[in-house]
Amino acid sequence: MRLPLGQTVEVDGHNMSVYVEGTGNTTLVFMAGGGTCSPILDFKSLYSLLSDKYQIVVVEKFGYGFSDIVDKSRDIDSILEDTRAALAGVGLTAPYVLCPHSMSGLEALYWAQKYPDEVTAIVGLDMAVPEYYDNMNINIPLMHIAKWAANIGVTRFLPGISDSDAIKYGTLTNAEKEIYRAVFYSRTATATMIKETEYVKENAEKVNSMGVPQLPMLLFISNGSGGTGFDEETWRRIPIEYISQVDGGEYIELDCPHYVHDYEYTVISEGIVTFLLEQ
Repeated sequence: MRLPLGQTVEVDGHNMSVYVEGTGNTTLVFMAGGGTCSPILDFKSLYSLLSDKYQIVVVEKFGYGFSDIVDKSRDIDSILEDTRAALAGVGLTAPYVLCPHSMSGLEALYWAQKYPDEVTAIVGLDMAVPEYYDNMNINIPLMHIAKWAANIGVTRFLPGISDSDAIKYGTLTNAEKEIYRAVFYSRTATATMIKETEYVKENAEKVNSMGVPQLPMLLFISNGSGGTGFDEETWRRIPIEYISQVDGGEYIELDCPHYVHDYEYTVISEGIVTFLLEQ
């Protein structure tokens, strides 16, 4: 694989990739959803519109992007402590505004529950809340097949399979698209990603048991298409019910698929700036 796009820091004896851009008194931490092979590039269309006002950080969890593939527990505490250690490793200090996509919403909510002084706000990019996992059918065997296909190189012969939403609809340069494709072939359904998925229902239950954190929260909600496995009504109902329990919580519905930041990056960036100015 190519040279890392960001910095590499040692966490628990392994290398984690962290990308930092921009300056500002407020630090936005972008947290990738499950299986997003190149988080740094996946979020780029959005954070490039914000780095003139804020410090932007993307942490690539183990098994993702340019971080090592590791065999370690993926319970919610382990994932969170890895992220906190990676941020400390590049010299960053809390508090942060967390910007989680999809499954990392669980980590963001848990962070606000466990370390409330470290999180000033959460901006959910179609983020997951615990209820989504109550009845979700997670196909672990299919993930193992995808891992096997990637390992033996089968995926390289499937036309267009590496063209993510970020490549098709975002603002990546041609060079960045090529890097994304290269990362895709080495970070598809990694062993670490699969282990994370195996833990996700247990993680969701733990987050749910700790209640709804009370802090400024803005949720951008998609129409549920793009691989969520839910119909539009259900997909939108769950986070709207969740945010109704947050004092002063806000949400914005978007008519686009699940990777909202690759489609509506302009609308989202403007929404984030307005939201943070209000805090």
